[in-house]
Amino acid sequence: MSKKVPFFNYPWVYTQYEEEILAKMKEVMNKGAFILQSELEQFEGNLKKFLNVKYAYGVADGTNALIIALDAAGIGAGSEVIVTSHTYIASAASIHYSGATVVPVECGMDHMLDVASAAKAVTKKTKAIMPVQLNGRTCEMDQVRELSQKHNLRIIEDSAQALGSKFNGQCAGTFGKAGTFSFYPAKVLGCFGDGGGVVTNDDEMGVKLAFLRDHGRNATGEVVDWGTNSRLDNLQAAVLDVKLKYYMNDIDRRRELAYLYDSELKSIPDLELPPSPDNDSRHFDIYQNYEIVAEKRDELKSFLTGSGIGTLIQFGGKAIHQHKELGFEDISLPYTEELYSKFIMLPMNTSLSNDDVFYVCSKVKEFYGVS
Repeated sequence: MSKKVPFFNYPWVYTQYEEEILAKMKEVMNKGAFILQSELEQFEGNLKKFLNVKYAYGVADGTNALIIALDAAGIGAGSEVIVTSHTYIASAASIHYSGATVVPVECGMDHMLDVASAAKAVTKKTKAIMPVQLNGRTCEMDQVRELSQKHNLRIIEDSAQALGSKFNGQCAGTFGKAGTFSFYPAKVLGCFGDGGGVVTNDDEMGVKLAFLRDHGRNATGEVVDWGTNSRLDNLQAAVLDVKLKYYMNDIDRRRELAYLYDSELKSIPDLELPPSPDNDSRHFDIYQNYEIVAEKRDELKSFLTGSGIGTLIQFGGKAIHQHKELGFEDISLPYTEELYSKFIMLPMNTSLSNDDVFYVCSKVKEFYGVS
């Protein structure tokens, strides 16, 4: 049997809830309400309820969300910010554009920030730590908080891939000074272009974030600080608000797919799989991605491509510190480097049928000679 299983089905972002989304978009366009209007306010209100936070703002994209959050937290020139090297370049770029120095550290066996490595990287210049809530999983935030309290570090969470993920019942993005999200189309909650969000429970941060995303203007329209133009437009907010209503259904489906992958592939000795949905009661994972560690990774990728299955090596196959062009000349993170030679992501999205997953798994088993 042969079939096509794309890594991500982009039309599904629209067609999944087509009728309701289209009606809402027409409503917005007929009103001519495009920037900072009621649809954005409604989405922000619902996002606050979903995450149980005091402040939530829609912004242009996930990178801008991080830049604004770092700015509002007072991170700037002369500061150092610790971040896992297993993340997208946007995490590090936001630190760079804040004026601070990027300090990449190891990821752990769970592919998340390794807190022991982070602890060794703390200096007198370290002002913040950026846990990246990767692949739909939340870091061991009790350890991150302990480290931050010991050294008086601000926590700015990059939760671009983890809206709805939880650690000990608390949502990713709500543990520190601020948390940020991406609504890029391929995210679990995705819009029809770029979009992002930033949230906080800190009153001072809440005020600053509001005007930093809108040219430094306060609620009365007076410019009170240097800001930028980083506002989630009403059309995207309307789309996201529709999809947010069904969001837990999408998460539940991803967790079902993760169960299938785990049950089918866990017996293969050449693979390391993500934790299964019931692996650890402290963690509630949403499975933005299904990232595995595979022996003969490149050969496996080629074999799956030939079988009509789309896969992806995340972040172009480079950890942050491996981008030597950006000045990371003398940094060695051997565990992360070893993992990067073996990382590969299998299809994980709600357009997949159970049969699609069984087909993918059958081909992975065929490659490794496992019945």
